[in-house]
Amino acid sequence: MRVFLAIGILLAGLASSAAAEIGDDGLHKQDWFATTFRDIREDMKNAKSEGKRLVLIFEQRGCSYCRQIHEQVLTDPEVKDFIKTNYMVVQYNLYGDEEVTDLDGETLTEKTAARKWRVTFTPTIFFMPEEADGKKDVGASTVSVMPGAFRKGTFLDMFQWVHKKGYETDEGFQRYHARRIIERREAGEKNTD
Repeated sequence: MRVFLAIGILLAGLASSAAAEIGDDGLHKQDWFATTFRDIREDMKNAKSEGKRLVLIFEQRGCSYCRQIHEQVLTDPEVKDFIKTNYMVVQYNLYGDEEVTDLDGETLTEKTAARKWRVTFTPTIFFMPEEADGKKDVGASTVSVMPGAFRKGTFLDMFQWVHKKGYETDEGFQRYHARRIIERREAGEKNTD
């Protein structure tokens, strides 16, 4: 019996670690993340042409919180399907050297962009507006920022709130999220927040 339990634990561990591949840069990868030239204006246009919004996610090598969202949240079919349908996600390395062209036209590396946009924690997710005026940088243009790792309910609620343009209403994210928690409880759903 103990042997079967040990094998079960080992297989469960292998299954969860297989859920997120690690790239050469040490970051967890999702095969549905977009690979671009990191020109934010172009990325926004491309996302819009696909009927989506642009999301930038900053991560770093060895980030346990990044691993958590990749293995426990982004693998959830409801979360993954909603994001894939409504957003184009581009991954950035907090300490990376790849070239980035900011909305204001400035050319930076990923790590200098992170400093300019005040990224201090990973993961940090920037939700971009549908259109940008080109005068502000990414940090000043975002419609919302999600700093840190959250469980499924909070994570999905944030993506849904931005998709519904909740940032343009009087119902801020905290109120929206609290309402969604109550709705899920009343529907008898398992707590995922």
